[in-house]
Amino acid sequence: MRDDKLSIQSVDFAVTIINLVKELKNQHESIISNQIGRSGTSIGANIREAQYAHSKADFISKLQIALKESNETSYWLELLFKTNYIDEAKYKEIDNLNISIRTMLIASINTAKNNS
Repeated sequence: MRDDKLSIQSVDFAVTIINLVKELKNQHESIISNQIGRSGTSIGANIREAQYAHSKADFISKLQIALKESNETSYWLELLFKTNYIDEAKYKEIDNLNISIRTMLIASINTAKNNS
């Protein structure tokens, strides 16, 4: 297990998403839950892959994929909120966690690019 802040938060976020998917499945929602399950857990998976990248370009690419998955996850969260599957408090809570990860990803990508 990694103990850097980005890795820890991405794993915690994936757990949050998995628990959300469980709740959605109990509400018989399967379209968005499948999508958010994939994108929300993919963030951490790509961050983990970046840790063993073959090159700096590969490292940046994996983090950029994680960033795209984070953005997609925000889209699915917004749809869940607008279709009343989650309330505003849950939407803001989960989206704020996602924004925090996205902010760290952007900073990491920029740092890696500037160190090239």
